[in-house]
Amino acid sequence: MGTDLNSFIRIVLEGGRVADLAPDRSEALRAFAFLQDFAKDKVIYGITTGFGPLAQQRIAQEDTREAQYNLVRSHASGVGNPLPDAAVRAMLLARLHTFLIGRSGVSPAVIDQLIYFLDNGVHPTVPEHGGVGASGDLVQQAHMAFGLIGEGTCNYKGQRRSTAEVLRQLGRAPLQLQLRDGLGMLNGTACMTGIGIINHHRAQLLLDRAIAMGALLNEIVGPFDDHLSAALNGAKRHLGQNEVAARMRQALTGSTHTRSQNERFITGAGHGDVYNERIQENYSIRCVPQVLGPILDTMRECGRVLEDELGSVDDNPVIDMTDGSVHHGGNFHGDQISIEMDKLKLAMVKLCMLTERQLNFLMNERVNGRFPAFLRMGRAGIDHGLQGMQFTAVSTTAECQALSTSLYVHSIPNNNDNQDIVSMGTNAALMTARVIDNTAQVMAVHALALAQAVDLTGGISSFSPAGRAFHAEVRSSSGPIVSSSIHAEALANVKNTLFFPSAL
Repeated sequence: MGTDLNSFIRIVLEGGRVADLAPDRSEALRAFAFLQDFAKDKVIYGITTGFGPLAQQRIAQEDTREAQYNLVRSHASGVGNPLPDAAVRAMLLARLHTFLIGRSGVSPAVIDQLIYFLDNGVHPTVPEHGGVGASGDLVQQAHMAFGLIGEGTCNYKGQRRSTAEVLRQLGRAPLQLQLRDGLGMLNGTACMTGIGIINHHRAQLLLDRAIAMGALLNEIVGPFDDHLSAALNGAKRHLGQNEVAARMRQALTGSTHTRSQNERFITGAGHGDVYNERIQENYSIRCVPQVLGPILDTMRECGRVLEDELGSVDDNPVIDMTDGSVHHGGNFHGDQISIEMDKLKLAMVKLCMLTERQLNFLMNERVNGRFPAFLRMGRAGIDHGLQGMQFTAVSTTAECQALSTSLYVHSIPNNNDNQDIVSMGTNAALMTARVIDNTAQVMAVHALALAQAVDLTGGISSFSPAGRAFHAEVRSSSGPIVSSSIHAEALANVKNTLFFPSAL
Protein backbone atom coordinates (compact mmCIF):
# COMPACT_ATOMS: atom_id res chain seq x y z
CA MET A 1 0.00 0.00 0.00
CA GLY A 2 3.00 2.29 0.24
CA THR A 3 4.00 4.41 3.21
CA ASP A 4 2.80 7.84 2.10
CA LEU A 5 1.53 9.66 5.17
CA ASN A 6 -1.11 11.58 3.22
CA SER A 7 -2.67 8.33 1.98
CA PHE A 8 -2.62 7.04 5.55
CA ILE A 9 -4.44 10.16 6.76
CA ARG A 10 -7.07 9.84 4.03
CA ILE A 11 -8.05 6.42 5.37
CA VAL A 12 -7.78 7.35 9.05
CA LEU A 13 -9.43 10.78 9.07
CA GLU A 14 -11.29 11.18 5.82
CA GLY A 15 -13.15 7.90 5.39
CA GLY A 16 -11.04 6.34 2.64
CA ARG A 17 -11.35 2.59 2.12
CA VAL A 18 -8.44 0.16 2.32
CA ALA A 19 -10.10 -2.26 -0.09
CA ASP A 20 -10.10 0.42 -2.79
CA LEU A 21 -6.28 0.37 -2.69
CA ALA A 22 -6.28 -3.36 -3.54
CA PRO A 23 -3.53 -4.19 -1.02
CA ASP A 24 -1.13 -6.89 -2.17
CA ARG A 25 -1.44 -9.86 0.22
CA SER A 26 1.00 -12.14 -1.66
CA GLU A 27 4.05 -11.69 0.59
CA ALA A 28 1.96 -12.10 3.72
CA LEU A 29 0.47 -15.34 2.38
CA ARG A 30 3.93 -16.68 1.53
CA ALA A 31 5.22 -15.79 4.99
CA PHE A 32 2.38 -17.59 6.75
CA ALA A 33 2.83 -20.72 4.65
CA PHE A 34 6.59 -20.65 5.29
CA LEU A 35 6.15 -20.24 9.05
CA GLN A 36 3.59 -23.05 9.28
CA ASP A 37 6.14 -25.44 7.84
CA PHE A 38 9.23 -23.97 9.52
CA ALA A 39 7.74 -24.01 13.04
CA LYS A 40 6.84 -27.69 13.09
CA ASP A 41 10.04 -28.93 14.72
CA LYS A 42 11.85 -25.81 15.95
CA VAL A 43 11.95 -23.60 19.03
CA ILE A 44 10.40 -20.30 17.96
CA TYR A 45 9.47 -17.61 20.46
CA GLY A 46 5.74 -17.16 20.90
CA ILE A 47 4.82 -20.27 18.92
CA THR A 48 6.46 -23.17 20.71
CA THR A 49 7.45 -21.14 23.80
CA GLY A 50 5.79 -18.95 26.39
CA PHE A 51 5.92 -15.17 26.23
CA GLY A 52 8.25 -12.57 27.73
CA PRO A 53 10.15 -13.93 30.74
CA LEU A 54 8.21 -17.20 30.31
CA ALA A 55 9.96 -17.87 27.00
CA GLN A 56 11.87 -20.76 28.56
CA GLN A 57 8.61 -22.69 28.93
CA ARG A 58 7.94 -25.08 26.06
CA ILE A 59 4.37 -25.13 24.70
CA ALA A 60 2.94 -28.34 23.32
CA GLN A 61 1.58 -28.27 19.78
CA GLU A 62 -1.98 -28.87 20.97
CA ASP A 63 -1.79 -25.82 23.31
CA THR A 64 -0.51 -23.29 20.74
CA ARG A 65 -3.93 -21.94 19.84
CA GLU A 66 -5.03 -21.56 23.46
CA ALA A 67 -1.78 -19.73 24.26
CA GLN A 68 -2.50 -17.10 21.60
CA TYR A 69 -5.99 -16.43 22.99
CA ASN A 70 -4.74 -16.30 26.57
CA LEU A 71 -2.07 -13.80 25.58
CA VAL A 72 -4.64 -11.45 24.06
CA ARG A 73 -7.08 -11.76 26.95
CA SER A 74 -4.47 -11.37 29.69
CA HIS A 75 -2.92 -8.27 28.16
CA ALA A 76 -6.21 -6.50 27.39
CA SER A 77 -5.89 -4.79 30.76
CA GLY A 78 -5.60 -1.09 29.96
CA VAL A 79 -7.29 1.72 31.87
CA GLY A 80 -8.43 5.26 31.19
CA ASN A 81 -10.62 6.89 28.59
CA PRO A 82 -11.12 5.11 25.26
CA LEU A 83 -8.88 6.31 22.46
CA PRO A 84 -10.72 8.33 19.80
CA ASP A 85 -11.89 6.42 16.74
CA ALA A 86 -9.21 8.12 14.65
CA ALA A 87 -6.45 6.76 16.89
CA VAL A 88 -7.94 3.25 16.79
CA ARG A 89 -8.21 3.41 13.00
CA ALA A 90 -4.60 4.55 12.80
CA MET A 91 -3.48 1.62 14.95
CA LEU A 92 -5.42 -0.89 12.84
CA LEU A 93 -3.96 0.55 9.66
CA ALA A 94 -0.38 0.70 10.95
CA ARG A 95 -0.53 -2.97 11.96
CA LEU A 96 -1.95 -3.86 8.56
CA HIS A 97 0.99 -2.11 6.88
CA THR A 98 3.47 -4.27 8.77
CA PHE A 99 1.66 -7.54 8.09
CA LEU A 100 1.45 -6.87 4.34
CA ILE A 101 5.25 -6.64 4.16
CA GLY A 102 5.24 -10.38 4.79
CA ARG A 103 7.75 -10.88 7.58
CA SER A 104 5.42 -11.46 10.52
CA GLY A 105 3.79 -14.72 9.50
CA VAL A 106 0.26 -13.95 10.69
CA SER A 107 -2.61 -15.77 9.06
CA PRO A 108 -4.48 -14.28 6.08
CA ALA A 109 -7.56 -14.06 8.31
CA VAL A 110 -5.87 -11.38 10.45
CA ILE A 111 -5.30 -9.20 7.39
CA ASP A 112 -8.88 -9.69 6.20
CA GLN A 113 -10.28 -8.80 9.63
CA LEU A 114 -8.17 -5.65 9.91
CA ILE A 115 -9.39 -4.46 6.51
CA TYR A 116 -13.00 -5.33 7.37
CA PHE A 117 -12.93 -3.39 10.63
CA LEU A 118 -11.37 -0.35 8.93
CA ASP A 119 -13.71 -0.29 5.96
CA ASN A 120 -16.84 -0.92 8.02
CA GLY A 121 -16.09 1.49 10.85
CA VAL A 122 -15.83 -1.07 13.66
CA HIS A 123 -13.51 0.50 16.24
CA PRO A 124 -12.50 -1.70 19.22
CA THR A 125 -12.48 0.02 22.61
CA VAL A 126 -8.83 0.73 23.42
CA PRO A 127 -8.03 2.46 26.75
CA GLU A 128 -5.43 5.21 26.77
CA HIS A 129 -3.09 3.79 29.37
CA GLY A 130 -1.16 0.56 29.64
CA GLY A 131 1.59 0.23 27.06
CA VAL A 132 5.24 0.94 27.81
CA GLY A 133 6.32 0.79 24.17
CA ALA A 134 9.09 -1.80 24.33
CA SER A 135 7.65 -5.09 23.09
CA GLY A 136 5.57 -2.50 21.43
CA ASP A 137 2.20 -1.26 22.60
CA LEU A 138 1.25 -4.62 24.09
CA VAL A 139 -1.72 -3.49 26.15
CA GLN A 140 -3.36 -1.15 23.63
CA GLN A 141 -2.82 -3.61 20.79
CA ALA A 142 -4.20 -6.43 22.93
CA HIS A 143 -7.44 -4.45 23.17
CA MET A 144 -7.36 -4.07 19.39
CA ALA A 145 -6.92 -7.82 19.01
CA PHE A 146 -9.63 -8.39 21.64
CA GLY A 147 -12.05 -6.64 19.29
CA LEU A 148 -10.89 -8.56 16.23
CA ILE A 149 -11.68 -11.87 17.98
CA GLY A 150 -15.15 -10.56 18.75
CA GLU A 151 -14.72 -9.79 22.45
CA GLY A 152 -15.04 -6.66 24.53
CA THR A 153 -16.77 -3.55 23.21
CA CYS A 154 -16.39 -1.34 20.18
CA ASN A 155 -17.56 2.01 18.89
CA TYR A 156 -19.81 1.49 15.88
CA LYS A 157 -21.70 4.36 14.26
CA GLY A 158 -21.21 6.52 17.33
CA GLN A 159 -22.40 3.95 19.88
CA ARG A 160 -20.37 1.89 22.34
CA ARG A 161 -21.65 -1.68 21.97
CA SER A 162 -20.71 -5.31 22.46
CA THR A 163 -18.35 -6.30 19.65
CA ALA A 164 -19.93 -9.74 19.41
CA GLU A 165 -23.34 -8.12 18.94
CA VAL A 166 -22.06 -5.76 16.23
CA LEU A 167 -20.38 -8.59 14.34
CA ARG A 168 -23.59 -10.67 14.49
CA GLN A 169 -25.51 -7.69 13.10
CA LEU A 170 -23.00 -7.38 10.26
CA GLY A 171 -22.89 -11.11 9.59
CA ARG A 172 -19.15 -11.16 10.26
CA ALA A 173 -17.41 -13.98 12.14
CA PRO A 174 -14.87 -13.23 14.91
CA LEU A 175 -11.23 -13.79 13.99
CA GLN A 176 -9.96 -17.31 14.74
CA LEU A 177 -6.36 -17.13 15.95
CA GLN A 178 -3.69 -19.39 14.45
CA LEU A 179 0.03 -20.01 14.88
CA ARG A 180 1.35 -16.64 16.21
CA ASP A 181 -1.61 -14.34 15.38
CA GLY A 182 -2.07 -13.12 18.95
CA LEU A 183 1.60 -12.25 19.44
CA GLY A 184 1.79 -10.67 15.98
CA MET A 185 -1.05 -8.31 16.79
CA LEU A 186 0.30 -7.39 20.24
CA ASN A 187 3.89 -6.81 19.16
CA GLY A 188 5.02 -3.63 17.48
CA THR A 189 4.58 0.12 17.50
CA ALA A 190 1.22 0.41 15.74
CA CYS A 191 -0.46 2.44 18.47
CA MET A 192 2.29 5.02 18.96
CA THR A 193 2.98 5.21 15.21
CA GLY A 194 -0.68 5.64 14.31
CA ILE A 195 -1.23 8.36 16.90
CA GLY A 196 2.11 9.88 15.91
CA ILE A 197 1.02 10.21 12.27
CA ILE A 198 -2.20 11.93 13.35
CA ASN A 199 -0.16 14.22 15.60
CA HIS A 200 2.17 15.08 12.75
CA HIS A 201 -0.73 15.83 10.41
CA ARG A 202 -2.47 18.08 12.92
CA ALA A 203 0.75 19.82 13.86
CA GLN A 204 1.29 20.61 10.18
CA LEU A 205 -2.16 22.17 10.01
CA LEU A 206 -1.35 24.34 13.03
CA LEU A 207 2.02 25.41 11.64
CA ASP A 208 0.47 26.40 8.31
CA ARG A 209 -2.08 28.50 10.17
CA ALA A 210 0.59 29.99 12.42
CA ILE A 211 2.53 31.23 9.38
CA ALA A 212 -0.61 32.79 7.92
CA MET A 213 -1.53 34.33 11.27
CA GLY A 214 1.99 35.69 11.72
CA ALA A 215 1.72 37.38 8.34
CA LEU A 216 -1.68 38.88 9.20
CA LEU A 217 -0.34 40.17 12.52
CA ASN A 218 2.43 41.91 10.59
CA GLU A 219 -0.19 43.58 8.41
CA ILE A 220 -2.14 44.71 11.44
CA VAL A 221 0.95 46.18 13.10
CA GLY A 222 2.33 47.74 9.89
CA PRO A 223 6.05 47.28 10.55
CA PHE A 224 9.06 47.83 8.36
CA ASP A 225 9.45 44.78 6.13
CA ASP A 226 13.15 43.93 6.37
CA HIS A 227 12.75 41.36 9.16
CA LEU A 228 11.03 39.13 6.56
CA SER A 229 13.43 39.89 3.73
CA ALA A 230 15.35 37.23 1.81
CA ALA A 231 18.54 39.21 2.45
CA LEU A 232 18.18 39.08 6.23
CA ASN A 233 16.85 35.54 6.59
CA GLY A 234 19.19 34.21 3.93
CA ALA A 235 22.08 35.24 6.13
CA LYS A 236 21.13 32.20 8.21
CA ARG A 237 21.38 28.82 6.52
CA HIS A 238 18.42 27.10 8.19
CA LEU A 239 15.93 25.86 5.61
CA GLY A 240 12.91 26.16 7.89
CA GLN A 241 13.54 29.80 8.74
CA ASN A 242 13.99 30.75 5.09
CA GLU A 243 10.86 28.91 4.02
CA VAL A 244 8.74 30.51 6.75
CA ALA A 245 9.99 33.97 5.80
CA ALA A 246 9.29 33.29 2.10
CA ARG A 247 5.78 32.07 2.85
CA MET A 248 5.08 35.13 4.96
CA ARG A 249 6.34 37.42 2.21
CA GLN A 250 4.05 35.62 -0.23
CA ALA A 251 1.10 35.98 2.14
CA LEU A 252 1.74 39.72 2.39
CA THR A 253 1.65 40.23 -1.38
CA GLY A 254 -0.85 42.96 -2.18
CA SER A 255 -0.89 44.49 1.30
CA THR A 256 -0.60 48.25 1.78
CA HIS A 257 0.20 47.95 5.48
CA THR A 258 3.87 46.98 5.64
CA ARG A 259 6.52 49.60 4.93
CA SER A 260 9.82 49.45 3.11
CA GLN A 261 12.91 49.44 5.28
CA ASN A 262 14.11 52.47 3.32
CA GLU A 263 11.52 54.61 5.11
CA ARG A 264 13.29 53.93 8.38
CA PHE A 265 16.34 55.81 7.20
CA ILE A 266 14.47 59.02 6.30
CA THR A 267 14.24 60.55 9.75
CA GLY A 268 15.38 64.16 9.78
CA ALA A 269 15.81 63.79 13.55
CA GLY A 270 18.55 65.59 15.44
CA HIS A 271 20.95 64.19 18.01
CA GLY A 272 19.15 63.14 21.18
CA ASP A 273 15.67 63.35 19.63
CA VAL A 274 13.15 60.55 20.30
CA TYR A 275 11.62 58.83 17.31
CA ASN A 276 7.83 58.92 17.24
CA GLU A 277 7.43 55.40 15.86
CA ARG A 278 8.83 51.95 16.47
CA ILE A 279 12.17 51.28 14.79
CA GLN A 280 11.64 47.53 15.17
CA GLU A 281 8.85 45.39 16.59
CA ASN A 282 8.60 43.01 19.52
CA TYR A 283 10.23 39.61 19.06
CA SER A 284 6.86 37.84 18.75
CA ILE A 285 6.34 39.85 15.53
CA ARG A 286 9.77 40.27 13.94
CA CYS A 287 11.23 36.89 14.98
CA VAL A 288 8.44 34.70 13.60
CA PRO A 289 10.69 33.04 10.98
CA GLN A 290 13.35 32.35 13.60
CA VAL A 291 10.77 30.76 15.95
CA LEU A 292 8.62 28.87 13.46
CA GLY A 293 11.55 27.81 11.27
CA PRO A 294 12.97 25.29 13.77
CA ILE A 295 9.45 23.97 14.29
CA LEU A 296 9.13 23.36 10.55
CA ASP A 297 12.51 21.61 10.47
CA THR A 298 11.54 19.44 13.46
CA MET A 299 8.24 18.46 11.87
CA ARG A 300 9.95 17.41 8.64
CA GLU A 301 12.31 15.10 10.47
CA CYS A 302 9.42 13.72 12.49
CA GLY A 303 7.50 12.96 9.29
CA ARG A 304 10.50 11.14 7.84
CA VAL A 305 10.85 8.94 10.93
CA LEU A 306 7.12 8.16 11.01
CA GLU A 307 7.17 7.19 7.36
CA ASP A 308 10.19 4.93 7.95
CA GLU A 309 8.48 3.27 10.92
CA LEU A 310 5.24 2.76 8.99
CA GLY A 311 7.19 0.93 6.30
CA SER A 312 9.17 -1.16 8.78
CA VAL A 313 8.77 -4.64 10.24
CA ASP A 314 8.25 -3.92 13.95
CA ASP A 315 7.75 -7.50 15.10
CA ASN A 316 9.53 -10.31 16.94
CA PRO A 317 10.50 -12.78 15.68
CA VAL A 318 11.00 -11.64 12.09
CA ILE A 319 10.76 -14.04 9.16
CA ASP A 320 13.36 -13.96 6.42
CA MET A 321 12.30 -16.13 3.52
CA THR A 322 15.49 -15.18 1.64
CA ASP A 323 17.71 -17.07 4.06
CA GLY A 324 14.91 -19.42 5.10
CA SER A 325 15.08 -18.55 8.78
CA VAL A 326 13.41 -16.73 11.65
CA HIS A 327 15.32 -14.04 13.57
CA HIS A 328 14.70 -13.07 17.19
CA GLY A 329 15.40 -9.50 18.29
CA GLY A 330 13.86 -6.18 19.30
CA ASN A 331 12.32 -4.46 16.27
CA PHE A 332 9.19 -3.87 18.34
CA HIS A 333 11.01 -1.27 20.47
CA GLY A 334 9.52 2.21 20.12
CA ASP A 335 12.41 4.59 20.84
CA GLN A 336 12.43 6.06 17.34
CA ILE A 337 8.82 7.20 17.70
CA SER A 338 9.09 8.17 21.35
CA ILE A 339 11.91 10.65 20.85
CA GLU A 340 10.20 12.17 17.80
CA MET A 341 6.98 12.64 19.76
CA ASP A 342 8.94 14.41 22.51
CA LYS A 343 10.57 16.67 19.92
CA LEU A 344 7.26 17.39 18.20
CA LYS A 345 5.67 18.14 21.56
CA LEU A 346 8.41 20.65 22.43
CA ALA A 347 7.92 22.31 19.04
CA MET A 348 4.18 22.59 19.63
CA VAL A 349 4.67 24.00 23.12
CA LYS A 350 6.87 26.73 21.62
CA LEU A 351 4.24 27.40 18.95
CA CYS A 352 1.64 27.73 21.70
CA MET A 353 3.88 30.12 23.62
CA LEU A 354 4.49 32.28 20.55
CA THR A 355 0.76 32.41 19.86
CA GLU A 356 0.00 33.48 23.43
CA ARG A 357 2.58 36.28 23.25
CA GLN A 358 1.19 37.52 19.94
CA LEU A 359 -2.27 37.45 21.48
CA ASN A 360 -1.05 39.42 24.47
CA PHE A 361 0.37 42.05 22.13
CA LEU A 362 -3.07 42.60 20.64
CA MET A 363 -4.84 42.54 24.01
CA ASN A 364 -2.64 45.04 25.87
CA GLU A 365 -3.24 48.61 24.70
CA ARG A 366 -0.07 49.80 26.45
CA VAL A 367 2.00 47.34 24.43
CA ASN A 368 0.41 47.69 20.99
CA GLY A 369 -0.52 51.39 21.23
CA ARG A 370 -3.23 50.87 18.62
CA PHE A 371 -6.32 49.14 19.99
CA PRO A 372 -8.67 49.37 22.97
CA ALA A 373 -7.86 47.02 25.84
CA PHE A 374 -8.83 43.40 25.01
CA LEU A 375 -9.89 44.56 21.52
CA ARG A 376 -13.09 45.93 23.03
CA MET A 377 -15.69 47.06 20.51
CA GLY A 378 -18.22 48.60 22.89
CA ARG A 379 -18.22 50.78 25.98
CA ALA A 380 -15.45 50.41 28.55
CA GLY A 381 -16.69 48.61 31.63
CA ILE A 382 -19.72 47.27 29.78
CA ASP A 383 -18.07 45.39 26.95
CA HIS A 384 -15.08 43.20 27.86
CA GLY A 385 -13.89 42.19 24.42
CA LEU A 386 -11.69 39.08 24.56
CA GLN A 387 -10.69 39.56 28.21
CA GLY A 388 -12.17 36.24 29.34
CA MET A 389 -10.69 34.37 26.41
CA GLN A 390 -7.22 35.58 27.31
CA PHE A 391 -7.47 33.81 30.66
CA THR A 392 -8.25 30.60 28.80
CA ALA A 393 -5.28 31.07 26.48
CA VAL A 394 -2.85 31.74 29.33
CA SER A 395 -4.13 28.82 31.40
CA THR A 396 -3.93 26.43 28.46
CA THR A 397 -0.43 27.59 27.54
CA ALA A 398 0.71 27.00 31.12
CA GLU A 399 -0.57 23.43 30.92
CA CYS A 400 1.39 22.89 27.70
CA GLN A 401 4.55 24.11 29.39
CA ALA A 402 3.97 21.70 32.28
CA LEU A 403 3.45 18.82 29.80
CA SER A 404 6.72 19.51 28.00
CA THR A 405 8.70 17.02 30.10
CA SER A 406 10.17 14.06 28.21
CA LEU A 407 8.59 10.59 28.21
CA TYR A 408 11.48 9.18 26.16
CA VAL A 409 13.79 9.34 29.19
CA HIS A 410 11.23 7.98 31.66
CA SER A 411 11.99 4.30 31.23
CA ILE A 412 10.89 2.07 34.13
CA PRO A 413 11.97 -1.60 34.06
CA ASN A 414 9.11 -4.12 34.26
CA ASN A 415 8.03 -7.59 33.10
CA ASN A 416 10.36 -9.30 35.63
CA ASP A 417 13.11 -7.04 34.27
CA ASN A 418 12.83 -8.68 30.86
CA GLN A 419 11.78 -5.27 29.59
CA ASP A 420 14.53 -3.41 31.45
CA ILE A 421 14.68 -0.40 29.09
CA VAL A 422 11.46 0.80 27.50
CA SER A 423 10.36 3.68 25.25
CA MET A 424 7.07 4.93 26.73
CA GLY A 425 6.28 5.80 23.11
CA THR A 426 2.50 5.70 23.32
CA ASN A 427 2.54 7.83 26.46
CA ALA A 428 4.72 10.30 24.56
CA ALA A 429 2.34 10.27 21.58
CA LEU A 430 -0.72 10.77 23.79
CA MET A 431 0.85 13.67 25.67
CA THR A 432 1.86 15.24 22.36
CA ALA A 433 -1.72 14.88 21.13
CA ARG A 434 -2.93 16.76 24.20
CA VAL A 435 -0.42 19.56 23.64
CA ILE A 436 -1.47 19.84 19.99
CA ASP A 437 -5.13 20.07 20.98
CA ASN A 438 -4.30 22.70 23.61
CA THR A 439 -2.31 24.68 21.07
CA ALA A 440 -5.27 24.67 18.69
CA GLN A 441 -7.41 26.12 21.46
CA VAL A 442 -4.96 28.97 22.07
CA MET A 443 -4.69 29.57 18.33
CA ALA A 444 -8.48 29.78 18.09
CA VAL A 445 -8.44 32.63 20.63
CA HIS A 446 -5.70 34.36 18.66
CA ALA A 447 -7.57 33.89 15.37
CA LEU A 448 -10.60 35.64 16.87
CA ALA A 449 -8.31 38.39 18.16
CA LEU A 450 -6.73 38.90 14.74
CA ALA A 451 -10.14 39.14 13.06
CA GLN A 452 -11.28 41.57 15.75
CA ALA A 453 -8.17 43.69 15.23
CA VAL A 454 -8.77 43.78 11.47
CA ASP A 455 -12.35 44.93 12.09
CA LEU A 456 -11.13 47.65 14.43
CA THR A 457 -8.85 49.05 11.73
CA GLY A 458 -11.97 49.66 9.65
CA GLY A 459 -10.24 48.94 6.34
CA ILE A 460 -10.37 45.29 5.37
CA SER A 461 -9.98 46.15 1.67
CA SER A 462 -6.45 47.43 2.28
CA PHE A 463 -5.25 44.04 3.53
CA SER A 464 -3.59 41.42 1.37
CA PRO A 465 -5.76 38.82 -0.39
CA ALA A 466 -4.37 36.21 2.02
CA GLY A 467 -5.23 38.39 5.01
CA ARG A 468 -8.74 39.01 3.74
CA ALA A 469 -9.22 35.28 3.12
CA PHE A 470 -8.16 34.41 6.66
CA HIS A 471 -10.46 37.08 8.10
CA ALA A 472 -13.34 35.71 6.05
CA GLU A 473 -12.69 32.17 7.33
CA VAL A 474 -12.85 33.35 10.93
CA ARG A 475 -15.98 35.38 10.30
CA SER A 476 -17.67 32.38 8.67
CA SER A 477 -17.37 30.66 12.05
CA SER A 478 -17.90 33.57 14.41
CA GLY A 479 -18.94 37.18 14.29
CA PRO A 480 -17.10 39.93 16.20
CA ILE A 481 -16.77 39.32 19.94
CA VAL A 482 -19.10 41.71 21.76
CA SER A 483 -20.95 41.53 25.08
CA SER A 484 -23.78 39.46 23.64
CA SER A 485 -21.46 36.87 22.03
CA ILE A 486 -21.42 33.28 23.29
CA HIS A 487 -17.66 33.14 23.66
CA ALA A 488 -17.23 29.41 24.28
CA GLU A 489 -19.30 28.60 21.20
CA ALA A 490 -17.25 31.00 19.08
CA LEU A 491 -14.03 29.35 20.23
CA ALA A 492 -15.29 25.85 19.51
CA ASN A 493 -16.51 26.85 16.04
CA VAL A 494 -13.22 28.50 15.09
CA LYS A 495 -11.11 25.62 16.43
CA ASN A 496 -13.10 22.96 14.60
CA THR A 497 -13.43 24.89 11.34
CA LEU A 498 -10.00 26.48 10.95
CA PHE A 499 -7.68 24.03 12.66
CA PHE A 500 -9.13 20.50 12.85
CA PRO A 501 -11.73 20.19 10.08
CA SER A 502 -11.42 16.39 9.61
CA ALA A 503 -14.51 14.32 10.30
CA LEU A 504 -12.92 12.07 12.95
